[in-house]
Amino acid sequence: MAAPRRANPDRVIDAALALAAERPWRRVTLSEIAKEAEMRLDQLHSLFRSKAAILDAFTARIDAQVMRGTDEEAAAEPVRDRLFDVLARRFEALQPHRAALASIVCEGLTVPREGYCGTRRLLRSMTWSLETAGVGGSGPFGELRVRGLAALFMSSLFVFLRDDSPDLARTMAHLDRNLSRADRLMGRLNPRRAQAATP
Repeated sequence: MAAPRRANPDRVIDAALALAAERPWRRVTLSEIAKEAEMRLDQLHSLFRSKAAILDAFTARIDAQVMRGTDEEAAAEPVRDRLFDVLARRFEALQPHRAALASIVCEGLTVPREGYCGTRRLLRSMTWSLETAGVGGSGPFGELRVRGLAALFMSSLFVFLRDDSPDLARTMAHLDRNLSRADRLMGRLNPRRAQAATP
């Protein structure tokens, strides 16, 4: 029997995703994840104390991937376009893991803290998305923006999970429509903002 590999967080995440792509997330155990990652259970325990913690790390990895793709020149674009770019990059980063996500999201509908979009995990991720787009995510109005973006992302996520096109055309079209609606709504709620956006 080969010796267990050195504990590595990314290998645990990848192992968990591989198993989730094969069967319902609720049936995946920590012992199975350790075996898939070729490490001892105590090694996995030293890195992650629960399946939810593994999902936290996966989400943080996606957040970092999205942030690394930010173009400094995009700062001059309208807020709506910046948000579209950030969320589009998120879906592109998630695309290789869609089968696993479908399993995990299904679990989250019945046990929210175990799903990919557990409330705290989702809101934290959307806060980083707003910051990446150059939009404040703190303070009372920041919290409203975070929750609004979370609702928009979740709506688009369910389209994404059924979108088998290579360029995610359906997902991007849905995302574009929702961002346009949100932009118009913000214009009606804040007339000064709408006037400022008018040439």
